[in-house]
Amino acid sequence: MATLISVNVGLPKDVAWQGQVVYTSVWKAPVTGRVMARRLNIDGDGQGDLKGHGGEHRAVMVYQTESYRYWEAFLARPPLEPGSFGENLTVDGLPDSEVCIGDRFRIGDALLEVTQPRVTCYRVGLRMEEPRMPSLLVSHKRPGFYCRVIEEGLIGAGDVITRELSGSDVSVTEIDALLYLTDHPRDALQRAIDVPALSTGWRQSLEAMLSAGPEASGNAGLSTAPAAEPAWPGFREVRVCSTHEESASVRSFVVEAADGAALPPARGGQFIVVRLTPPPPHPPLIRSYSLSDASTHGRYRFSVKRAAGEGSAYLHTHVGQGDRLSISAPRGSFFLGPDTGPVVLWSAGIGITPVLAMLRELASTPSAPPRKIYWVHGARSGEENAFAAEVDGLLRQMSLAVRLIAFSQPLGADSLGRDYDVQGRITVATLGQLAIPADARVYLCGPTTFMEQARASLHSAGFADANILSERFGGEEALRPGIVGAVTRAPHPPTAAATEGALVTFVRSGLTVHWDTRYASLLELAEACDVPVRWSCRSGVCHNCETPMIDGAVSYVTDPLQPAANGRILICCTTPAHDVELDL
Repeated sequence: MATLISVNVGLPKDVAWQGQVVYTSVWKAPVTGRVMARRLNIDGDGQGDLKGHGGEHRAVMVYQTESYRYWEAFLARPPLEPGSFGENLTVDGLPDSEVCIGDRFRIGDALLEVTQPRVTCYRVGLRMEEPRMPSLLVSHKRPGFYCRVIEEGLIGAGDVITRELSGSDVSVTEIDALLYLTDHPRDALQRAIDVPALSTGWRQSLEAMLSAGPEASGNAGLSTAPAAEPAWPGFREVRVCSTHEESASVRSFVVEAADGAALPPARGGQFIVVRLTPPPPHPPLIRSYSLSDASTHGRYRFSVKRAAGEGSAYLHTHVGQGDRLSISAPRGSFFLGPDTGPVVLWSAGIGITPVLAMLRELASTPSAPPRKIYWVHGARSGEENAFAAEVDGLLRQMSLAVRLIAFSQPLGADSLGRDYDVQGRITVATLGQLAIPADARVYLCGPTTFMEQARASLHSAGFADANILSERFGGEEALRPGIVGAVTRAPHPPTAAATEGALVTFVRSGLTVHWDTRYASLLELAEACDVPVRWSCRSGVCHNCETPMIDGAVSYVTDPLQPAANGRILICCTTPAHDVELDL
């Protein structure tokens, strides 16, 4: 017979951690008397991070006294107070191996339904003062589980817990292992997906794993790895066939393989990583550039704006026809989808390069019936409107293509109606002139501020988020759950940067620094440099930190519960074995 031992609640609060502040309610404490279990939580309780916790299917967290005794022995801890694992209900009985998704339990006046295992994150490790705790909960098969409240009611310590309904034959232990451990039988995945009570997030993860198939590397339920791996690992030597001035500040470089073999096909919108080697003592310069043309067999073209950065300056002043460079295989998931509906290619400034490659791809593969194409671009003036003649030529090839060019500061030589269509910056109101259908697929590229404003405007105009795709010049959007008051800074070398050791390059951030053993992982080094990073568990479970590795090798200081996809690493638990280049 199972029994409710303690009801634990806690409101979110700020907690100091590693020089930062975490807003969390993982600190729970027992309450006396009877309290209401409600649809979204228990009276007196709250959740600090509603993206990772809380909501109807994660209203109540349950953990068992038997697991308390297990961890006290394993971690050599004195008896722990109920609520120490962030749970709302501490129970005697209901082991994870016997409780199944969809089971319904009567506790006092409330009826609860089991919906999913605990999603482990770093905060339970913070509470327990054991950073390994997220990984340990999964690997030792003691996660605990969430419930939703079917019938609200009063509950209290001492209540007998009775099972009113057996919901499925998929236990909490089994489904937790299906997602986070290495064995993923397809019949077991389908059986779990078919459980009606399973929460939406878990069902989507398991469906992604099932769709990926048994041959896929990594875990499609956790990883954002692209379906296709890069055509080759590391870097490959190429020769510059030609260069061309596209505008006063933009130069294009056409490259082919130095060994004479044809470079593999690439998709319009993808990018390559370029390694430049200035003479000693300067370290290599490693930068990423979008392909501006992937349509010529065996060759790639990338185009670079002259800016303050060392990479663009070196390319503009030191690289010409006949010179040799090293490049990665084309990579990235910013390319045209399989749909054949209307498409909007909207760019600003040098953001034109990936969408220009998309336009070339559309021109070379005409659809039947013809596809409506909207070309939208903003530049300062005609002097800076790179690729103008090329774009006009491509648009003339497509019967249903229209353009909208805006110059924010047109020059006297610029002619309205010939060189540009509107003066100022493009807004959704300006786009209204084109009568773009709301189901059009929109591809955005340009400065971060431009893309954020464009996305928000499109959303307010009725365009679905799923139909708005964008490419960022810099790093990905950071994910730092619970961190408050973080100041966004441009990536920079760490304080008291090391002057020797393996070189670590954060490619999208344009930063190369030496590895320093004062950091426990590549994640900690990236954080010290204010490189945008994504993480949650920090212990090799969730794969949020999974990052493409362009080249190099790493060592795992803590083995992850399952490996990352091919060509990718978990930066939360790795250190460089020698020089390494990361897509961050």
